[in-house]
Amino acid sequence: MNIRFYNARIMTMKDGVDVFEGELWVKGNRIDYVGESKSSNVIWDKEIDCEKNLLMPGFKDVHTHSGMTAFRSLADDLNLQDWLNNMIFPREAVMSGEDIYWLTKLAILEYLTTGVTLIADMYLTPETILDSCADMGMRCEIVSGLNKFGPTLQVLEDRYNNLNGKNPLVGFKMGVHAEYTCDRELLEEVSKLIHKYEAPLYVHMSETTTEVEGCKERYGISPVALFEELGLWDFGGSIYHGVWCDDADMEILKKRNISVITNPGSNTKLASGIAPIAKYLDKGILVGLGTDGPSSNNCLDMFREMFLVTGLAKLKDMDPKAVGADEVLKMACVNGAISLDHEDCSDLSEGKLADVIMIDLKQPNMQPILNIPKNIVYSGSKSNVKMTMIDGKILYMNGEFIDTDVDLIYEKCAQITEKLKDI
Repeated sequence: MNIRFYNARIMTMKDGVDVFEGELWVKGNRIDYVGESKSSNVIWDKEIDCEKNLLMPGFKDVHTHSGMTAFRSLADDLNLQDWLNNMIFPREAVMSGEDIYWLTKLAILEYLTTGVTLIADMYLTPETILDSCADMGMRCEIVSGLNKFGPTLQVLEDRYNNLNGKNPLVGFKMGVHAEYTCDRELLEEVSKLIHKYEAPLYVHMSETTTEVEGCKERYGISPVALFEELGLWDFGGSIYHGVWCDDADMEILKKRNISVITNPGSNTKLASGIAPIAKYLDKGILVGLGTDGPSSNNCLDMFREMFLVTGLAKLKDMDPKAVGADEVLKMACVNGAISLDHEDCSDLSEGKLADVIMIDLKQPNMQPILNIPKNIVYSGSKSNVKMTMIDGKILYMNGEFIDTDVDLIYEKCAQITEKLKDI
């Protein structure tokens, strides 16, 4: 479909957060033109008057567990280990792939309302996650959560080979759940596998002091240093959380081009701590943003994450200048894409994938229009998301989901939740 957006404010984020007035053309699933208004002899399938609202790249939620929508408001006010071992793991043990298919669809509805156009999803059944994302039109990189409880290394390798390329919207990345859920022998075998494919690795890491101290008791070094020793960082990747990395860890992350995906909402709710974001940025470490799952957070709201990442950074450093709004937007839109090797949707440039959102500037929280980037970060809300387009298709517009049976998704997920809640 060929779509012309005109009478728009546009923030491409190609080289910062400057805003100009113009139009954006989409042909198929790519951006064909972005710039000042000009005439065209193209026959458009649709022309949309943006009414001076803002077009910008979609947000990238680059760490989440979508299928955990089943546990929203079920397992709250606990520390991480109690939450995982007593509330989450027993229920996950009886979840089916079909359960996760529907629960992921529910999460995708929420991503669309908050302007998310790319997710990195680590959960139990990658095959049904792929089907869910493909059916809903969500761009996704599925991340393996391999651990000592499963799956096997052969399954991981088979998924890497079979799921990549199966659907143009969905890819598969190698990952392990965490150091504390993998023994050394398993990590050594994973290292052999990533060297075979020269693949980056993704992992929960340095989320709590308990995790870091436990690793030091087992191996005498931090989780970051252990993975360096095992060669697991040789081809890059990301760590999720990174709340308790020290200076030596940061030197390794920088050296190996490892990005940090911060999850301020989840870390706040679980009292895991405040990640040293300003320090990461000062050292030139790429920082992306994620919500974590809808049980540990509990909402999949990138506006809340954006405010928390800057607010907590200012509080941690006692510096109101720490991690400003422009940097936060870069983390939420550009850096997350780069962390997943998705420069093809990192900004609104000609030839890039048409993953575009429209922000409603005609609401009280966006007035006056003195500084649009700061309005988005400091006063923005998911209610300001007027449109979410992924791969050239409008999936959410003016509060409505396009060609989606929302009631069926709600009904299926309610049945699944009823089954799981009393386990």
